[in-house]
Amino acid sequence: MRYLFLLLVFSATLLKGRENHFIFSYFTDNGQDGLHLAYSKDGLIWKELNGGKSFLKPTAGEDKLMRDPFILQGPDGLFHMVWTCSWKERQIGYASSRDLINWSEQKSIPVMAHEPTAKNCWAPEMVYDKKNQNYLIFWATTIPGRHADVASSEREKGLNHRMYCTTTTDFVHFSPTTLFFNPNFSVIDATILQKGKMAYMFLKNENPNPPEKNIRITTAKAVSGPYNLEVSAPITGKYWAEGPSTLEIGKFVYIYFDKYTEHKYGAIRSANMKDWEDLSDKLVFPKGVRHGSAFKVSKEVYDNLIQLP
Repeated sequence: MRYLFLLLVFSATLLKGRENHFIFSYFTDNGQDGLHLAYSKDGLIWKELNGGKSFLKPTAGEDKLMRDPFILQGPDGLFHMVWTCSWKERQIGYASSRDLINWSEQKSIPVMAHEPTAKNCWAPEMVYDKKNQNYLIFWATTIPGRHADVASSEREKGLNHRMYCTTTTDFVHFSPTTLFFNPNFSVIDATILQKGKMAYMFLKNENPNPPEKNIRITTAKAVSGPYNLEVSAPITGKYWAEGPSTLEIGKFVYIYFDKYTEHKYGAIRSANMKDWEDLSDKLVFPKGVRHGSAFKVSKEVYDNLIQLP
């Protein structure tokens, strides 16, 4: 009997250690309100944290926005966050935290200051490059006349984005900005997943005329690239999608994305990175969620967040 009791206790402890603790960072409206967080145990039902109130008001940049907040926990234990701080500035925002509640002083990183005609710095994200032991930060920028033209639309006239990047080890010193991904279409909202020996980059084909507005995949043998310029066919459906974010749950890779014209979120998942199942009808997010990022946290961080009043 005692043996059975100990076995049950051990099994319960083991299962507890395998519990899922997921957080989703996002913004609402135009991003003036700052950082919002939601939590989930299954990756489908997400509930707002902090009573729906902002965790961090934006102070970086001239426009003081906090759009597209992307959060990555580095090997140093810190949660590093980058975001779009303006529609038209040549910089991105940065802050860090140990617990996602208390944040460092915000600062602007002038990643495109050397390009006087650059129109923007949108949706920065990053990945930790284990091989080079640094953080690779990447974002979308339009530099007029720099790349092959794409058919435009009146609303998006003059916008023709490509992905640029910089690297850092300490978020104080940064390598010179370089062109990161240059396909034959306008591209924004890239995110990178390292899985096995391959790096997968999910991105939005932003071509406006005729409109694409869908999520594609490209691959590389290292997170730093180079990535195949021949991307996949769309993995999202006949709706406009942007802001892909990845999350590994069990044997599946989940891709969350903003169905921005429908004012709701969608998700797909795959066990083989080829066949994608749409889960959008099973997904529940807080009202008003916009372009964010999904990531795993420890039970301690999770518990402290969900206990907030």
